[in-house]
Amino acid sequence: MTKGISLGELVARLGGSLKGDPDIQLTGVGTLSTADEDALSFLANPHYRPQLASTRAGCVVLGADDADQSPVAAIVADDPYVYYARAAALIVPEPEVAPGVHPTAVIHATAHIDPTVWVGPHTVVGKNTKVAAGASIGPGSVLGDDVHIGAHTRLSANVTVLAGATLGARCLLHPGVVVGGDGFGIAWDGEAWIKVPQLGSVEIGDDVEIGANTAIDRGAIENTVIESGVKLDNLIQIGHNVRIGAHTVIAGCTGISGSTTIGPRCMIAGQVGIAGHLEIAGGTLITGKTLVSHSIREPGQFSGALPMDDSRKWRRNSARFRNLDELARRVALLERKSKDT
Repeated sequence: MTKGISLGELVARLGGSLKGDPDIQLTGVGTLSTADEDALSFLANPHYRPQLASTRAGCVVLGADDADQSPVAAIVADDPYVYYARAAALIVPEPEVAPGVHPTAVIHATAHIDPTVWVGPHTVVGKNTKVAAGASIGPGSVLGDDVHIGAHTRLSANVTVLAGATLGARCLLHPGVVVGGDGFGIAWDGEAWIKVPQLGSVEIGDDVEIGANTAIDRGAIENTVIESGVKLDNLIQIGHNVRIGAHTVIAGCTGISGSTTIGPRCMIAGQVGIAGHLEIAGGTLITGKTLVSHSIREPGQFSGALPMDDSRKWRRNSARFRNLDELARRVALLERKSKDT
Protein backbone atom coordinates (compact mmCIF):
# COMPACT_ATOMS: atom_id res chain seq x y z
CA MET A 1 0.00 0.00 0.00
CA THR A 2 1.42 3.37 -1.01
CA LYS A 3 0.99 5.93 1.74
CA GLY A 4 3.11 8.86 0.63
CA ILE A 5 4.62 11.66 2.66
CA SER A 6 5.78 15.24 2.13
CA LEU A 7 9.46 16.17 2.25
CA GLY A 8 8.76 18.48 5.17
CA GLU A 9 7.18 15.68 7.19
CA LEU A 10 9.95 13.27 6.24
CA VAL A 11 12.66 15.61 7.51
CA ALA A 12 10.63 16.43 10.64
CA ARG A 13 10.48 12.72 11.48
CA LEU A 14 13.95 11.57 10.40
CA GLY A 15 16.12 14.69 10.55
CA GLY A 16 18.56 15.71 7.85
CA SER A 17 18.93 19.00 6.01
CA LEU A 18 16.39 19.69 3.25
CA LYS A 19 17.34 21.60 0.11
CA GLY A 20 14.09 22.10 -1.78
CA ASP A 21 10.35 22.50 -1.46
CA PRO A 22 9.02 20.88 1.74
CA ASP A 23 5.59 20.44 0.13
CA ILE A 24 6.80 17.95 -2.47
CA GLN A 25 4.85 14.70 -2.03
CA LEU A 26 6.61 11.35 -2.36
CA THR A 27 4.62 8.20 -3.03
CA GLY A 28 7.34 5.78 -4.09
CA VAL A 29 11.06 5.08 -4.32
CA GLY A 30 13.45 4.40 -7.17
CA THR A 31 17.02 4.41 -8.38
CA LEU A 32 18.68 7.55 -9.67
CA SER A 33 18.14 6.40 -13.24
CA THR A 34 14.51 5.24 -12.94
CA ALA A 35 12.86 7.38 -10.23
CA ASP A 36 10.19 9.87 -11.30
CA GLU A 37 9.11 13.14 -9.70
CA ASP A 38 7.01 11.31 -7.08
CA ALA A 39 9.84 9.05 -5.92
CA LEU A 40 12.68 9.24 -3.43
CA SER A 41 16.13 8.08 -4.49
CA PHE A 42 19.56 8.09 -2.84
CA LEU A 43 23.26 8.34 -3.62
CA ALA A 44 25.45 6.31 -1.29
CA ASN A 45 27.92 4.66 -3.67
CA PRO A 46 30.19 7.01 -5.69
CA HIS A 47 29.94 4.56 -8.58
CA TYR A 48 26.48 5.99 -9.29
CA ARG A 49 27.44 9.66 -8.98
CA PRO A 50 27.34 10.25 -12.78
CA GLN A 51 23.60 9.42 -12.71
CA LEU A 52 22.84 12.27 -10.32
CA ALA A 53 22.97 15.01 -12.95
CA SER A 54 20.19 13.46 -15.03
CA THR A 55 17.94 12.08 -12.31
CA ARG A 56 14.22 12.91 -12.40
CA ALA A 57 13.58 11.88 -8.80
CA GLY A 58 11.41 14.06 -6.61
CA CYS A 59 14.18 14.07 -4.02
CA VAL A 60 17.59 12.48 -3.54
CA VAL A 61 19.16 11.56 -0.20
CA LEU A 62 22.90 12.19 -0.35
CA GLY A 63 25.96 13.30 1.56
CA ALA A 64 27.08 16.88 2.05
CA ASP A 65 29.78 16.60 -0.64
CA ASP A 66 27.17 15.93 -3.33
CA ALA A 67 24.46 18.34 -2.20
CA ASP A 68 25.33 21.15 -4.60
CA GLN A 69 25.36 18.78 -7.59
CA SER A 70 21.73 17.65 -7.27
CA PRO A 71 19.38 19.03 -9.96
CA VAL A 72 16.35 18.17 -7.79
CA ALA A 73 15.39 18.54 -4.14
CA ALA A 74 17.83 16.88 -1.79
CA ILE A 75 18.06 15.70 1.80
CA VAL A 76 21.59 15.84 3.18
CA ALA A 77 22.24 13.01 5.64
CA ASP A 78 25.28 11.62 7.42
CA ASP A 79 24.52 8.13 6.10
CA PRO A 80 22.34 8.34 2.97
CA TYR A 81 21.71 4.60 2.76
CA VAL A 82 20.48 4.31 6.34
CA TYR A 83 18.35 7.42 5.89
CA TYR A 84 16.86 6.00 2.69
CA ALA A 85 16.02 2.72 4.44
CA ARG A 86 14.07 4.53 7.14
CA ALA A 87 12.42 6.88 4.67
CA ALA A 88 11.32 4.08 2.35
CA ALA A 89 9.54 2.36 5.24
CA LEU A 90 7.53 5.54 5.79
CA ILE A 91 6.76 6.18 2.12
CA VAL A 92 5.83 2.59 1.27
CA PRO A 93 4.87 0.90 4.55
CA GLU A 94 4.18 -2.78 4.97
CA PRO A 95 0.57 -3.65 4.11
CA GLU A 96 -1.73 -3.88 7.09
CA VAL A 97 -3.26 -7.29 7.69
CA ALA A 98 -6.69 -7.54 9.28
CA PRO A 99 -6.81 -9.91 12.27
CA GLY A 100 -8.61 -13.19 11.99
CA VAL A 101 -8.22 -16.93 11.54
CA HIS A 102 -8.76 -18.48 8.13
CA PRO A 103 -11.35 -21.29 8.23
CA THR A 104 -8.84 -23.80 6.82
CA ALA A 105 -6.39 -23.26 9.68
CA VAL A 106 -6.04 -26.10 12.21
CA ILE A 107 -5.45 -24.78 15.73
CA HIS A 108 -5.14 -26.98 18.82
CA ALA A 109 -7.66 -26.28 21.55
CA THR A 110 -4.92 -25.44 24.06
CA ALA A 111 -3.19 -22.88 21.81
CA HIS A 112 -3.60 -19.20 22.64
CA ILE A 113 -3.89 -16.86 19.67
CA ASP A 114 -4.24 -13.17 20.51
CA PRO A 115 -7.39 -11.67 18.94
CA THR A 116 -5.25 -9.20 16.95
CA VAL A 117 -3.33 -11.98 15.14
CA TRP A 118 -3.86 -13.01 11.52
CA VAL A 119 -3.62 -16.76 10.84
CA GLY A 120 -3.57 -17.60 7.14
CA PRO A 121 -4.95 -20.50 5.12
CA HIS A 122 -3.83 -24.08 5.78
CA THR A 123 -1.73 -23.23 8.82
CA VAL A 124 -1.30 -25.63 11.74
CA VAL A 125 -0.83 -24.51 15.35
CA GLY A 126 0.13 -27.09 17.98
CA LYS A 127 -0.83 -27.51 21.60
CA ASN A 128 0.14 -24.93 24.22
CA THR A 129 1.52 -22.63 21.53
CA LYS A 130 1.16 -18.88 22.10
CA VAL A 131 1.03 -16.15 19.45
CA ALA A 132 1.26 -12.61 20.81
CA ALA A 133 -0.54 -9.45 19.73
CA GLY A 134 -0.19 -8.17 16.19
CA ALA A 135 1.63 -11.23 14.86
CA SER A 136 0.97 -12.65 11.41
CA ILE A 137 1.17 -16.35 10.56
CA GLY A 138 1.25 -16.77 6.79
CA PRO A 139 -0.36 -19.49 4.70
CA GLY A 140 0.93 -23.03 4.97
CA SER A 141 2.95 -22.36 8.09
CA VAL A 142 3.33 -24.88 10.92
CA LEU A 143 3.81 -24.02 14.58
CA GLY A 144 4.64 -27.07 16.67
CA ASP A 145 3.80 -27.68 20.30
CA ASP A 146 4.88 -25.21 22.99
CA VAL A 147 6.05 -22.58 20.50
CA HIS A 148 5.97 -18.88 21.42
CA ILE A 149 5.69 -16.18 18.76
CA GLY A 150 6.35 -12.62 19.95
CA ALA A 151 4.32 -9.50 19.29
CA HIS A 152 4.22 -8.19 15.71
CA THR A 153 6.38 -11.02 14.41
CA ARG A 154 5.58 -12.06 10.84
CA LEU A 155 5.86 -15.52 9.31
CA SER A 156 5.42 -14.89 5.61
CA ALA A 157 4.43 -18.31 4.18
CA ASN A 158 5.31 -21.99 4.57
CA VAL A 159 7.39 -21.29 7.66
CA THR A 160 7.93 -24.13 10.15
CA VAL A 161 8.67 -23.45 13.82
CA LEU A 162 9.06 -26.58 15.98
CA ALA A 163 10.34 -28.02 19.23
CA GLY A 164 9.17 -25.38 21.69
CA ALA A 165 11.04 -22.62 19.89
CA THR A 166 10.68 -19.02 21.06
CA LEU A 167 10.65 -16.02 18.72
CA GLY A 168 10.85 -12.48 20.06
CA ALA A 169 8.99 -9.38 18.93
CA ARG A 170 9.04 -7.85 15.44
CA CYS A 171 10.84 -10.74 13.76
CA LEU A 172 10.39 -11.48 10.06
CA LEU A 173 10.71 -15.03 8.70
CA HIS A 174 10.63 -15.44 4.93
CA PRO A 175 9.15 -18.40 3.00
CA GLY A 176 10.53 -21.85 3.69
CA VAL A 177 12.33 -21.05 6.95
CA VAL A 178 12.64 -24.00 9.33
CA VAL A 179 13.30 -23.27 12.99
CA GLY A 180 13.81 -26.15 15.39
CA GLY A 181 14.42 -29.11 13.11
CA ASP A 182 16.70 -31.80 14.51
CA GLY A 183 20.40 -31.09 14.51
CA PHE A 184 22.80 -33.44 12.74
CA GLY A 185 23.73 -35.53 15.77
CA ILE A 186 24.90 -39.08 15.05
CA ALA A 187 27.29 -41.52 16.72
CA TRP A 188 29.15 -44.48 15.15
CA ASP A 189 28.74 -47.67 17.16
CA GLY A 190 31.19 -49.67 15.07
CA GLU A 191 28.62 -50.97 12.61
CA ALA A 192 26.13 -48.17 11.96
CA TRP A 193 25.34 -44.54 12.68
CA ILE A 194 23.09 -44.05 15.72
CA LYS A 195 20.93 -40.97 16.05
CA VAL A 196 21.72 -38.80 19.08
CA PRO A 197 18.44 -37.42 20.46
CA GLN A 198 18.05 -33.69 19.90
CA LEU A 199 16.36 -32.46 23.07
CA GLY A 200 17.04 -28.73 23.12
CA SER A 201 15.17 -25.98 21.32
CA VAL A 202 15.77 -22.59 19.66
CA GLU A 203 15.66 -19.12 21.21
CA ILE A 204 15.37 -16.16 18.84
CA GLY A 205 15.49 -12.57 20.12
CA ASP A 206 13.71 -9.43 18.96
CA ASP A 207 14.00 -7.78 15.53
CA VAL A 208 15.56 -10.82 13.87
CA GLU A 209 15.11 -11.37 10.12
CA ILE A 210 15.60 -14.83 8.60
CA GLY A 211 15.81 -15.28 4.83
CA ALA A 212 14.05 -17.81 2.65
CA ASN A 213 14.87 -21.50 3.14
CA THR A 214 17.26 -20.90 6.00
CA ALA A 215 17.36 -23.68 8.61
CA ILE A 216 18.15 -23.25 12.31
CA ASP A 217 18.57 -26.57 14.12
CA ARG A 218 17.37 -27.18 17.66
CA GLY A 219 20.01 -27.83 20.29
CA ALA A 220 21.10 -31.31 21.23
CA ILE A 221 20.77 -30.64 24.97
CA GLU A 222 20.84 -26.87 25.51
CA ASN A 223 19.24 -24.39 23.10
CA THR A 224 20.45 -22.88 19.87
CA VAL A 225 20.38 -19.08 20.38
CA ILE A 226 19.97 -16.24 17.88
CA GLU A 227 20.26 -12.94 19.73
CA SER A 228 18.32 -9.75 19.01
CA GLY A 229 18.94 -7.76 15.82
CA VAL A 230 20.56 -10.61 13.87
CA LYS A 231 19.92 -10.56 10.10
CA LEU A 232 20.21 -13.83 8.18
CA ASP A 233 20.11 -14.12 4.40
CA ASN A 234 18.61 -16.96 2.34
CA LEU A 235 19.82 -20.58 2.38
CA ILE A 236 21.87 -20.48 5.56
CA GLN A 237 22.43 -23.59 7.69
CA ILE A 238 22.87 -23.07 11.42
CA GLY A 239 23.76 -26.21 13.32
CA HIS A 240 22.67 -27.30 16.77
CA ASN A 241 23.78 -25.31 19.82
CA VAL A 242 25.18 -22.47 17.74
CA ARG A 243 24.97 -19.04 19.37
CA ILE A 244 24.92 -15.89 17.21
CA GLY A 245 25.50 -12.57 18.95
CA ALA A 246 23.31 -9.51 18.67
CA HIS A 247 23.27 -7.53 15.40
CA THR A 248 25.45 -9.96 13.50
CA VAL A 249 24.65 -10.18 9.78
CA ILE A 250 25.24 -13.31 7.67
CA ALA A 251 24.92 -13.57 3.87
CA GLY A 252 23.49 -16.44 1.85
CA CYS A 253 24.72 -20.03 1.57
CA THR A 254 26.85 -19.83 4.70
CA GLY A 255 27.05 -22.96 6.86
CA ILE A 256 27.78 -22.89 10.59
CA SER A 257 28.57 -26.19 12.29
CA GLY A 258 27.29 -27.14 15.72
CA SER A 259 28.32 -25.58 19.03
CA THR A 260 30.07 -22.59 17.49
CA THR A 261 29.66 -19.20 19.16
CA ILE A 262 29.70 -16.06 17.03
CA GLY A 263 30.01 -12.75 18.82
CA PRO A 264 27.93 -9.61 18.35
CA ARG A 265 28.12 -7.26 15.37
CA CYS A 266 30.01 -9.65 13.10
CA MET A 267 29.69 -9.47 9.32
CA ILE A 268 29.89 -12.83 7.54
CA ALA A 269 29.74 -12.86 3.75
CA GLY A 270 28.24 -15.49 1.46
CA GLN A 271 29.30 -19.12 1.16
CA VAL A 272 31.42 -19.01 4.30
CA GLY A 273 31.96 -22.35 6.03
CA ILE A 274 32.51 -22.34 9.79
CA ALA A 275 33.62 -25.50 11.56
CA GLY A 276 32.10 -26.65 14.83
CA HIS A 277 33.02 -25.86 18.45
CA LEU A 278 34.71 -22.56 17.53
CA GLU A 279 34.53 -19.04 18.93
CA ILE A 280 34.35 -15.99 16.66
CA ALA A 281 35.11 -12.70 18.37
CA GLY A 282 32.55 -9.92 18.21
CA GLY A 283 33.14 -7.36 15.47
CA THR A 284 34.81 -9.86 13.13
CA LEU A 285 34.42 -9.52 9.34
CA ILE A 286 34.75 -12.70 7.26
CA THR A 287 34.82 -12.36 3.47
CA GLY A 288 33.06 -14.61 0.97
CA LYS A 289 33.86 -18.32 0.58
CA THR A 290 36.22 -18.32 3.55
CA LEU A 291 36.69 -21.60 5.42
CA VAL A 292 36.96 -20.91 9.15
CA SER A 293 38.66 -23.92 10.71
CA HIS A 294 39.88 -22.43 13.99
CA SER A 295 38.64 -19.89 16.52
CA ILE A 296 39.08 -16.16 15.99
CA ARG A 297 39.92 -14.67 19.39
CA GLU A 298 40.47 -11.06 18.32
CA PRO A 299 38.25 -9.13 15.87
CA GLY A 300 39.59 -8.33 12.44
CA GLN A 301 39.00 -9.04 8.76
CA PHE A 302 39.62 -12.60 7.62
CA SER A 303 39.72 -14.22 4.18
CA GLY A 304 40.51 -17.71 3.03
CA ALA A 305 39.50 -18.11 -0.58
CA LEU A 306 41.71 -17.66 -3.60
CA PRO A 307 40.32 -15.39 -6.33
CA MET A 308 39.66 -16.77 -9.79
CA ASP A 309 42.43 -16.80 -12.36
CA ASP A 310 43.12 -17.85 -15.92
CA SER A 311 42.33 -21.58 -16.04
CA ARG A 312 45.76 -22.65 -17.32
CA LYS A 313 47.51 -20.60 -14.64
CA TRP A 314 45.16 -21.95 -11.97
CA ARG A 315 45.92 -25.55 -12.94
CA ARG A 316 49.68 -24.90 -12.73
CA ASN A 317 49.34 -23.23 -9.36
CA SER A 318 47.08 -26.02 -8.14
CA ALA A 319 49.77 -28.56 -9.01
CA ARG A 320 52.29 -26.50 -7.05
CA PHE A 321 49.98 -26.33 -4.02
CA ARG A 322 50.24 -30.10 -3.70
CA ASN A 323 54.03 -29.77 -3.40
CA LEU A 324 54.01 -27.08 -0.69
CA ASP A 325 54.61 -29.53 2.15
CA GLU A 326 57.66 -31.03 0.45
CA LEU A 327 58.89 -27.54 -0.44
CA ALA A 328 58.53 -26.41 3.19
CA ARG A 329 60.58 -29.40 4.40
CA ARG A 330 63.32 -28.64 1.86
CA VAL A 331 63.46 -24.98 2.91
CA ALA A 332 63.65 -25.97 6.58
CA LEU A 333 66.49 -28.39 5.79
CA LEU A 334 68.39 -25.69 3.89
CA GLU A 335 67.92 -23.27 6.79
CA ARG A 336 69.35 -25.80 9.24
CA LYS A 337 72.36 -26.47 6.97
CA SER A 338 72.88 -22.72 6.60
CA LYS A 339 72.99 -22.30 10.38
CA ASP A 340 75.50 -25.16 10.71
CA THR A 341 77.95 -23.63 8.26
